[in-house]
Parts: sequence; C-alpha cells; structure tokens
Amino acid sequence: MPTDLLYGAEVVLNGLMAGVLYALVALGFVLIYKASGIFNYAQGVMALFAALTLVGIMEGQVPFSHLINAAFGTDIHHFGWHVPAFAAILLTLAVMVGFAYLVQRFVFRHLVGQEPIILFMATIGLAYFLEGVGDLMWGSEIKKMAVGLPQGGSLWVEENTQWLGFGNEDFYGFFIDKLDMVATVIAVVLVLALVAFSQYTKQGRAMRAVADDHQAALSVGVSLNFIWILVWSLAGFVALVAGIMWGAKSGVQFSLSLIALKALPVLMLGGFTSIPGAIVGGLIIGVGEKLFEFSFGPMLGGATENWFAYVLALVFLVFRPQGLFGEKIIERV
Repeated sequence: MPTDLLYGAEVVLNGLMAGVLYALVALGFVLIYKASGIFNYAQGVMALFAALTLVGIMEGQVPFSHLINAAFGTDIHHFGWHVPAFAAILLTLAVMVGFAYLVQRFVFRHLVGQEPIILFMATIGLAYFLEGVGDLMWGSEIKKMAVGLPQGGSLWVEENTQWLGFGNEDFYGFFIDKLDMVATVIAVVLVLALVAFSQYTKQGRAMRAVADDHQAALSVGVSLNFIWILVWSLAGFVALVAGIMWGAKSGVQFSLSLIALKALPVLMLGGFTSIPGAIVGGLIIGVGEKLFEFSFGPMLGGATENWFAYVLALVFLVFRPQGLFGEKIIERV
C-alpha cells in the first residue's frame, strides 16, 4: 500500500480524535442553548475554571493564597496534603454545581423574558468575571493535569497496524494518542447519556419547553429556576470533562479558555440545538482541518488548521445557516 495513502489514513484517524475533543466543548454550548435559548460565551472559561479547580484541589492549594498573603503578610500556599484524583473530581463537580446555582440566583433569575442579546451579553460578562476569579483563586501559572489518564502514542496500535505497509520500511504503523482514544470513548458515553436524558426524562422535556418560551413554561408549572440550575450544572459537568481532556493534553493554562472559539465552527456545522450534531460537527472539523493541512498545508505555508474551520463554517452559513442537524425556523408575518 502506498506510503502517502497510509499516512493519509493516519491523519484521518487523528482528525477524528481531535474532533471528539472539539465536540466535548461544543456539547456545553448545545446544552445551554437547547434548554434556555442562551448562547453561553462563558463555556470555554468554565472548562478552564473547572480544570484549575481540579488541579488546585488535587495539589492541596490554598484558594486565593496570593490575595491572602498580600493582605495579611503571610506566606501560605498549600495545605500540606494531596487529594486523590477521583475525590478531587467529585469535589470539583460540586463546585460547578454551586457555580450553576449562583449564576441562576444572581444573574439569570433577573433576566427572565429578556431579549437573547441581553442574555448573550450577560454570558460575556460572566466569562471575564469567572476568568478573573480563577486567576485570583489558583494563580496564572501553567499547571500539569495528572489524573491518571494515559499519555503518548499507543504501542499496541502501532504494532498491529504495521502490517498494512506490506513490508514498506518507511511505515511503522499508525500513531494514535492514548488520550485521544480515551476521550473518544468518554464522548460517546456522554452523548448517549445526554440524548437519553433529553428525550426520555421529564426534566429533559421541561428543558425543551423552557427553550421554546420562558413564560409559557412557567404558566404550565415548569420551575424555571430548577431547569436553569440543572442545565448549567450539566454544562458545568461537560466543561469539567472537556477541561480534564484538554488540560491533560496541553496543560492547564489560561489559553485553554480559547477552545471555545474552536467550538463555534463545530456548532455552525452541527446546529446549535443538536447534541448529535455537536459530535458530527466536531468530527467534520477535526478530520477536515487535518486532511487540509496534510494535503495543502505545505503549498500554503502551513498553519492552515488555524483558519480552515472558520472558512468551512462560513460556507455552511451561506448555504445551510441552521447547520446539518439544526432546526429550520420559519416565521410567517
């Protein structure tokens, strides 16, 4: 088999894995938009905040230590203990649920029935506020995410795909990152669980009712407060999972919040209201940008992965603005 074809197949596989990580972030956007009609600009910062909190809890770091030391002249940074990864994840999840309650209690409770642009602007303010709080709580230095996830290429995959070269000495098997493989499995489980929850539970149907009309949902007895706390908690959980995966892959740093920008083309392709669409859109973006870089990157000077997704999203906006799985809205006047 030709070497270029084998490398192309490897690029496709790695693109699928990268697409899953994009889709994990996009899922948080879809959940909140589907349930409340709010485009949550803060989703990327939520992933960053969850990752910072998880690392801080695991390392026994004192929250707001820099602020405390500056105010009282002390020099404390750590409690002196370490928390196991599983317990730290549960504690971080509790923090994200608490964050969901505070967001509902102090922000969106007062914005019921407001125009979508007002709700969107509220999430922009929330993003910058949360980023500042994360900086004050845990510091701005790059942190290592060590939760026991496998790292590096899979030797098993390399050994069991080397035969595809049929004696080609230039091919050593597919290089597939173990972390990407784990992320794929987790994403599949998450999607199945979220689809089942949205379609077959009372709370899932109530979420869709709230998205259609806040006031109408209130009139039939749906608790808007509970639904918004629930949906922001679910988005916080998805942000935690995405933060763990991206943090383990590239370190926990403040540029992690920019992954939200890569989720935008995913949403434009898959549709803002479709959970499966977030996955399909992520896979298309992941494979597309890797294949484009592999095929045309050398001719265009490289770095095409930085802009390919946005160009593809622009094409979709022109010809199918609701995305592949989005609902086409027709308004009659």
